[in-house]
Amino acid sequence: MRYGDPIDDAQVDFAIENYQVAILQPWETGALERLKSARPDMTVLAYKCLSSTRDYEPGPVYSSGVCFEEAEEGGEHWFAHRLDGSRIEWATYPRHWQMAVWEEEYQERWCDNVADELEDSVFDGVMADNDVFDDYYGIHPPIEGDRGMAEIRATLDEFVPRVGRRLQGMGKLLVPNIAESRRDPGRWDRHAAYGGGFEEVWLGWSPEDHFDPQTVLAQAYEVAGPGLTVMRVPSDGTDDHPNFRYGLAAFWVFGGGRGGALAATAHDGYSVTPFIPELNWDLGSPTEEPRQRGNGWSRTFTNGWAAANLNSARRRKITYDVPPGLHDAQGRPAPEKVTVTPHGGAVFVRDPEA
Repeated sequence: MRYGDPIDDAQVDFAIENYQVAILQPWETGALERLKSARPDMTVLAYKCLSSTRDYEPGPVYSSGVCFEEAEEGGEHWFAHRLDGSRIEWATYPRHWQMAVWEEEYQERWCDNVADELEDSVFDGVMADNDVFDDYYGIHPPIEGDRGMAEIRATLDEFVPRVGRRLQGMGKLLVPNIAESRRDPGRWDRHAAYGGGFEEVWLGWSPEDHFDPQTVLAQAYEVAGPGLTVMRVPSDGTDDHPNFRYGLAAFWVFGGGRGGALAATAHDGYSVTPFIPELNWDLGSPTEEPRQRGNGWSRTFTNGWAAANLNSARRRKITYDVPPGLHDAQGRPAPEKVTVTPHGGAVFVRDPEA
């Protein structure tokens, strides 16, 4: 996932060898061409923001569907406003301006612009950021028209399908960043129906701020589809952070290997190539439904086994019997038993000689 920093050749080479999905800024066409040429099976999506325009981008290609200059030409009604009539700049991301996502003219221009960009492109579709649920950016509703977040969410319930249908008609995917869909049953399925969904906070808000078991279970169904599921688990930005393996184990346990991609990054740390060897493993098909032991969940596959401990209390470790004939990331035989710590995961794969 790339949110702006330049990509070097070594990173592109690494992605070709190790990744199935890439999200690039729409102007990163050099990396796009290299990825698709070497790996035509890789799904490469262009980043586009649904809800903001940024006044600092020089163009001619922009991260927003409607650039700042075009929005001003469109009319003041394309911008969102506070009750006093002032435009809304995002508090946590300066020079990002909240757009009037409820305006049909804005929606239509967004679709036209993105469709034009992708018409002759080898991008497979769009990752549409900021399909927001709550006020993450200091909008502080109510805003103009006495709109609150419920009204903005309802607007996105109309905007996202409009984008999805437009891209689908071109043979392209729409994969929105469906923030906190667990709080609105059915929202993930509605918004992922046009290519898939992106969950930016899989299992927790930050490296230390994990979701409780009930919250994890409320979002667990997301990894089963529809379409392409892209999950990001929060870490400190290092590959050895335990959340990486925890996220991967939960991805397999609840998703059953139905397809998708997972990464672990620091907050907004999207200019790196996170990796653990287990990321490349194919555990095969599930031989059972997810198996529960308290707040621990495990699952056996034709080619491996995974377990995740959703507990928060430090003493709530869970010891599992590991199926025979498996090995770890270093190629060593898996132990007969493994103890999984809270917010930890274990993944083992079939020994290739077995």
